[in-house]
Amino acid sequence: MNEVLTALYGGFTKAVGLLNDWMYSYILIIMLLAVGLYFTLRTKLVQIRMLSESIRVVGEKPKDGNSISAFQALMVSTASRVGTGNIVGVASAIAAGGYGAVFWMWLIAIIGGASAFVESTLAQIYKRKDPKGGSYGGPSYYIEAALHSRFLGVIFAIILIATYAGGFNMLCSFNLISSFTGYSFYEAMGTVTLFGKAFSKVAVAGGAILALLVAVCIFGGGRRIVKVTGVMVPVMGVIYILMAVVVMVLNIGAIPGVLVKIFSEAFNLQAIFGSFMGSCMMHGIKRGLYSNEAGIGSAPNAAATADVSHPVKQGLVQMLSVFIDTILVCTATAMMILSTGFDIKGGLDGAPLVQASLATIFGQFGPCFITFALLLFAFTTLLGNLFYCEGCMNYIAGRKVGRVGTTVFNVAAVLLVFIGALLKIQDVWNIADVLMGFMAIINLPVIVILGGTAMKALEDYSAQRASGKDPAFKAAAIGLRERTDFWN
Repeated sequence: MNEVLTALYGGFTKAVGLLNDWMYSYILIIMLLAVGLYFTLRTKLVQIRMLSESIRVVGEKPKDGNSISAFQALMVSTASRVGTGNIVGVASAIAAGGYGAVFWMWLIAIIGGASAFVESTLAQIYKRKDPKGGSYGGPSYYIEAALHSRFLGVIFAIILIATYAGGFNMLCSFNLISSFTGYSFYEAMGTVTLFGKAFSKVAVAGGAILALLVAVCIFGGGRRIVKVTGVMVPVMGVIYILMAVVVMVLNIGAIPGVLVKIFSEAFNLQAIFGSFMGSCMMHGIKRGLYSNEAGIGSAPNAAATADVSHPVKQGLVQMLSVFIDTILVCTATAMMILSTGFDIKGGLDGAPLVQASLATIFGQFGPCFITFALLLFAFTTLLGNLFYCEGCMNYIAGRKVGRVGTTVFNVAAVLLVFIGALLKIQDVWNIADVLMGFMAIINLPVIVILGGTAMKALEDYSAQRASGKDPAFKAAAIGLRERTDFWN
């Protein structure tokens, strides 16, 4: 039996690896860059031109005190975006693709900001009203409302659930546990045999504890944990960036050289196209997309819950979230690694690479700091990912999923958190990349088809702002024929 399971798993991971190479070599690189550039040009650089406006609207309060504010929706999406990918993903991209990978992460964030703006604006336009007066929605809903295809909406919802409850949560769990590999007790604890294979006792115990904590929260008993981490994660994000600033100041002489290498290697044709799947371009775009999720259709699920007077406001807020994720947090990780001069080709990858870099300056405090940051980021990411899944399950069912269905899903989600801690690094990244890729392959063409509606909404918003008004949206103002729950 163990031999059969091993053979099946080996065949599965090989197939996923080949699919991953093919998707990112021939489809997704072209789609991501083309759609991002298309919306960047069509919106006249909305991500740069209206960045200050996005900061202004974040602070607006909803008219109904019980509704979700633009800021709260930003925190939900940022909790999912700002996670272990900002630390482990960036380190993996640098280890595999070199300095130039950082540039391509920056680029995919900048042009991806326009895609994020469009998809979240559409989510607001086509959001639905819940019985309590709040709202919900996302790509499945704007696919059905505007393209009249519930079938495609269901397919997208299924893939999103597989991506976030499966691929991303398993990867999140793995990334956290990988931060313990640099400590002496990891090897000293030894291994334990499960299903005929040897696994680290630390990985098994750590995965079980993390899964238990997630179970406590999603089964209703962890409100205090959620509340505490909800406060601590933004604080840790600020501390994390400040730590990067300290590292940069202590290594200020190395910064010019780091920046030169980032740009020179990014435009080194051999580094870009030689062995394309191992190139700086490929790793930078893949890890940048995993980190900021621009254009894949996840953040619109949070964007649709916000109570705003105009859909464009939430589009701008979610655009800002992409910048926070990649331009701030991912850059912080990159500079902590590169400015120390640590050998990025020395065999370390992911969390151990960041920890080893910080250890050169702060000693043992450096690795401990990264582990603690990963613990907080991982925990909120796991819960934020499951928030997206809940809305998609309701869409598939056509109603709010009952207690039995929710319980079955939650049990499966908890098991996947545990399984993720035991997987190999290449396997868990490939699974997450492929599932995320399928989301993008569906969502990107859809937002191009519906992009005209978002552009009209942007023009309406800009015109009202220019006349000194606080923009308020009416579907009729842009000639929207589809029925909407909020804007008629």
